[in-house]
Amino acid sequence: METYEKKFDALGDPTRRAVLEQLRRGPRSVGDIASSLPVSRPAVSQHLRVLKEAGLVVDERLGTRRMYGLDAEGLGELRTYLERFWDDVLLDFKNAVEAEGKDKRRKA
Repeated sequence: METYEKKFDALGDPTRRAVLEQLRRGPRSVGDIASSLPVSRPAVSQHLRVLKEAGLVVDERLGTRRMYGLDAEGLGELRTYLERFWDDVLLDFKNAVEAEGKDKRRKA
């Protein structure tokens, strides 16, 4: 499976998207994340595991706690994949504008 496919699969769940939104504000523990979601700590841990396997979050042990944060490299891969579509859209727009300009010059 392509790396971006695994990332999109992980983001298909609304709870995992909510977890990522929380991590935008900085690293957090499982307990911190779970305290603001309507799911249990074990459920948050499972969601974090999926996000980590997809390359969207990283973790670091600090004493007895594990802190989770966004994986900039993994998010960058996803952004690169999506930007390919944006490049295509911009090229199509450029071609449409140029074609319209040619039509106007022919009519003038």
